[in-house]
Amino acid sequence: MADIAMPVHARRRLSTYQIVQIVLGVVIVLFVAWRLYEVLFVDRTYGLDTWAKFLVYGVIRGSVYALIAIGYTLVYGILRMINFAHGDIFMVGCFGGYFVFQGLGAMTVDSASGLTFLNAFPIIAVILSFAAGILVAALTAFLAERVAYRPLRGSPRLVPLISAIGVSLFLENLFQLVFGPQRRVYTNPDLLDPQKAIIWTVSGQPVSIPYTGIFTFVLAVVVLIGLYAVVQRTKLGRSMRAVAEDKQTAALMGIDVNKTIAQTFLISGALAGVAGVMWGIHYRYLYFNTGFTPGIKAFTAAVLGGIGNLPGAMLGALLIGLIEEIGPSALGMPLQMQDVLAFSILVLVLIFRPSGILGEVLGGEKL
Repeated sequence: MADIAMPVHARRRLSTYQIVQIVLGVVIVLFVAWRLYEVLFVDRTYGLDTWAKFLVYGVIRGSVYALIAIGYTLVYGILRMINFAHGDIFMVGCFGGYFVFQGLGAMTVDSASGLTFLNAFPIIAVILSFAAGILVAALTAFLAERVAYRPLRGSPRLVPLISAIGVSLFLENLFQLVFGPQRRVYTNPDLLDPQKAIIWTVSGQPVSIPYTGIFTFVLAVVVLIGLYAVVQRTKLGRSMRAVAEDKQTAALMGIDVNKTIAQTFLISGALAGVAGVMWGIHYRYLYFNTGFTPGIKAFTAAVLGGIGNLPGAMLGALLIGLIEEIGPSALGMPLQMQDVLAFSILVLVLIFRPSGILGEVLGGEKL
């Protein structure tokens, strides 16, 4: 019996890196469990109504991140390239919606009452705002692909990445030069006044769910379902999946690879434009680098869910939104630690599960 060889997997030892991972994971889990116990059962700093508010705000924030994250995922799925200018394309869309609202708010349709077009026809105003945001963001993404990315397509992966950072800096500095560094405030129609809300009672305390938050969440879900249907069921979607799988084979099958990639950038830019206008309507503010932090957090969400995975991007975005809103209070940290928590999640995901929660979806030529 002593001479029987043990199976190979039984003799396999953990590497030093794996041991460090396990120890680090245990320490993090114990720390989080301890802080949750202190906050929830010892200090009892917050009531159920406050946690409900954190939950509502986290879902709303995650909905915006989801649309930005999908743009990262689409581009990465086809080119395996992180478009770090995507957050600034989001900012461009936000400005597009802002100027439409400003213009319609200055158009008086009834001089006697001072009623503006913005409040006389709020639905039309919102549609026009989204149309402008989508148009300018999609056009910006298309031009970035055509001018800055396509000529570098055969280069090492680091080269397009550096080019994307250059496009990001160019857009930020261009908008700072043209529109100034000052913070601007959205002029919403009265229909989407952030002060208007549905009141939900939790433990006898009111919890408000703003109309703008409901609008943001519902629109995000509708857009993401529509995009998933396009990718899975349309000719364009089949072309995108074929190009993502193998560009050379797709070209031999009669697919115009350059056209498909350009259309992918148009779609990702349009999604960033929708997210930008949604951000302006709900959060009300914007400036020349508004898109930097949401863009990085949306990238974190895409990595968390599984880069290249559409459902994963939405799941990761919702989780990042919830972690940002609930995490600091749940762990007894200052609210200013939101960004630290979000980026810590990125580091931990890269350490423990680089493929993300739902796993990466990559074409055969990328594996």
